[in-house]
Amino acid sequence: MTDIVYVLNGPNLNLLGLREPEIYGSTTLDEIAGILEDRARQLGMAIDTRQTNHEGMLVDWLHEAQAEGARAVLLNAGAYTHTSIALLDAIKAITTPVIEVHLSDPKLRENFRHKSYVGMAAAKTVEGYGADSYRIALEAVASGEV
Repeated sequence: MTDIVYVLNGPNLNLLGLREPEIYGSTTLDEIAGILEDRARQLGMAIDTRQTNHEGMLVDWLHEAQAEGARAVLLNAGAYTHTSIALLDAIKAITTPVIEVHLSDPKLRENFRHKSYVGMAAAKTVEGYGADSYRIALEAVASGEV
């Protein structure tokens, strides 16, 4: 196990800061990555932040995190959270702990967002704290909570 944490982001998260800021805030994904890099350094860890709009790429990256001995994965799967049995199976197939991350609280949104396939296998879920959700998840890894 290494002290690297993968931060994986799914579809449309490349548009953070522009897309529905009333829901997701005005912080961009690059800004979140910068904040996390600084915090990870303070905690004696490193992060590897990635974003894709493709479900299979997220599956591949989860497998890679396991193969590379990552300490944990912070996963914001976007809409795939609510639709992807492939991501559920990938998380179940690895021993690397996965923390489900959401900027908003899906339980306070449309009914179709209430079911989380990612959450069925994730070690922890952090949701509803905006961009801070990522930092909270990273600190949970650092503290040994996950």
